Amino acid sequence: MDKKVHELLNAQINKELYSAYLYLDFSNYFKAAGLDGFANWYMIQAQEERDHAMLFYTYLQNENVTVTLEAVAKPDKVFNSHMDVLLAGLEHEKYVTSLINDIYGAAYDVRDFRTMQFLDWFVKEQGEEETNANDLISKMELFGSDPKSLYMLNQELAGRVYSAPSLVL
Repeated sequence: MDKKVHELLNAQINKELYSAYLYLDFSNYFKAAGLDGFANWYMIQAQEERDHAMLFYTYLQNENVTVTLEAVAKPDKVFNSHMDVLLAGLEHEKYVTSLINDIYGAAYDVRDFRTMQFLDWFVKEQGEEETNANDLISKMELFGSDPKSLYMLNQELAGRVYSAPSLVL
């Protein structure tokens, strides 16, 4: 495997684990605010991000290249409103999309078609993640200032259940 592609894939494990930490932090914020549905939604986001990290980990192992685990940074944002959390989530998903695109571009440059095929699922997933984050922001803009509507939105988010990714390595 190309050295740059390997380094980027390995670094992505850490980025995905950081994403899980970040979403756990979001879940903590909403739990403390009494919004268990929002807390549930972000807890499931954290589970998904841990799974993403493991997909990168397994891919590298299957390619017989070394996996190097690094320390995961502590989330450091302070939020002043529910909307701040949602906007930070969208910003983070756009960042992760840029990381996936960078890895894809590096794989493309060296004609690493196997890695490109592996990343295809993540390209699609990131589109879904950005759409979900945007939808949540739109719903909060529409309903968040009304306590009854916020309660209903919270109930909707409480109904989200975890579903493991269907990517086969």
